[in-house]
Parts: sequence; structure tokens; C-alpha cells
Amino acid sequence: MTLKELSVEYRCQAETLRERIKELEEARSGTRDTRRGEDLRERIRILNELWREARDLAVLTERYYERGYRRNARYTL
Repeated sequence: MTLKELSVEYRCQAETLRERIKELEEARSGTRDTRRGEDLRERIRILNELWREARDLAVLTERYYERGYRRNARYTL
């Protein structure tokens, strides 16, 4: 698998995560139970972090070999 192909996979995962986040946000806004709302808020926070990482990695793997591309400092050695 090439990095370009891997970037497609990361983008697909990022989209899936984003859709789930939206579903959980809707569920959170519709709940009156504070405990459930806090649980949903925590799940949304974790999924947001995973979504950002998947999105960043998609860009990184997509543009890795482009000349002049400034890589994300978070993923450089």
C-alpha cells in the first residue's frame, strides 16, 4: 500500500468519525439526564481527538513526497 492509498483510508476514517460525533452531539442535545450528557460529552471529546489525528494523517500521507510541503510538527521526528 502506498502513502497515497493510505491517505484515502485515513480520510474515510475521519469522515466516519465526524458522522459519529454529529450523532452523539444530537443525542447529547436531546437528553435531559445530566449523567448521560456528561458521558456523551466525554465520548465526543475523545472522538474529536481521533478525528483530528485521522484528518492530519490523511494530509500528511497525501502530501508526504511533495516538494516544499511543510509537514505537521506533531508527526515529525
